[in-house]
Amino acid sequence: MTTSLSLSELFDVKPLEQTLRADLQRIIDLKTKPPGSLGQLETLARQMGMIQRTTKPTITRPAMIVFAADHGIANAGVSPYPQAVTAQMVLNFLAGGAAINAFSRVAGVELEVVNAGVAHDFAPHEKLVDIALGKGTRNFAQEPAMTRDEALAALRAGAQRVRHHAALGTNVIGFGEMGIANTSSAACLMSRLCGVPIDDCVGRGTGLDDAGLAKKRNVLAAALAHHPASNDPLEVLATFGGFEIAMMAGAYLGAAQARMTILVDGFIATAALLVADALSPAVRDYCVFAHASNEAGHRRMLDHFGAVPLLALDLRLGEGTGAALAVPLLRAAVAFVDEMASFESAGVSQRDA
Repeated sequence: MTTSLSLSELFDVKPLEQTLRADLQRIIDLKTKPPGSLGQLETLARQMGMIQRTTKPTITRPAMIVFAADHGIANAGVSPYPQAVTAQMVLNFLAGGAAINAFSRVAGVELEVVNAGVAHDFAPHEKLVDIALGKGTRNFAQEPAMTRDEALAALRAGAQRVRHHAALGTNVIGFGEMGIANTSSAACLMSRLCGVPIDDCVGRGTGLDDAGLAKKRNVLAAALAHHPASNDPLEVLATFGGFEIAMMAGAYLGAAQARMTILVDGFIATAALLVADALSPAVRDYCVFAHASNEAGHRRMLDHFGAVPLLALDLRLGEGTGAALAVPLLRAAVAFVDEMASFESAGVSQRDA
């Protein structure tokens, strides 16, 4: 892990250049199909071409980074699962037994697991990147989850992991997470950064019943009231975030700087994007919203970004599963641009002017 990046370097994301937009659109329109008939795949192909600055976009070594960490707010009883499940699920990832393992294999995606701050001592493992910043954050019902320096260190660490994959040739990347109580962190980030009442942000997470949901809302409302209102994204992140969420936010910034196509997963991953976007709004130019989660609040986040998700499968698992499932759609978008004939090359008549 490195902390050598200055803040200006960390947050320096350039907007997409528009010079190829017209050329890409012309190529797409001249394929043997009615204009616009491939719907979102056409938008996706154009976006990928603009990100890669080419009229022939490719997919090279797609990767998924799953960041894991624990949260002090779990001690307030906001999740039906014990905190130990975070470490247990990391071990499941490493053993290849989780949903994200299966979906990554199906999609042909390189999977990396990062210990961002789990309350557990892991034995060295070839598939684990152990860059923990602590054994979980503090309980933000009582005090800020992180210091500002810890939040910045996590942002830098996330960006650095992406630079590692960029050096290996990756040009498509997604981010997943694991952390008991991280929907509580994400809900508070959303409430502060989007200006939305907490009740509209809080969902059942890993399966709270009605009483558990009411308790979670009350705990988080009190936690928000405990801290001074602020729109400063770094302060909001340090107050309510998690180490895995902060690393994801930095990973978004690093991926955009590396001109990668970024697949955005569900509620928690999109909350991390809220932070990255607040720090450097051009990051959203590089993002493809993989799916609409079944977690309360996610559709409001998508509306905040003006996003049209590729899939709507009622997922609420996290781990990057929705992002992995969207990879074949990116492959299809690239394939039709590269392999589909034009009207001229196929000798097919276009419609009358």
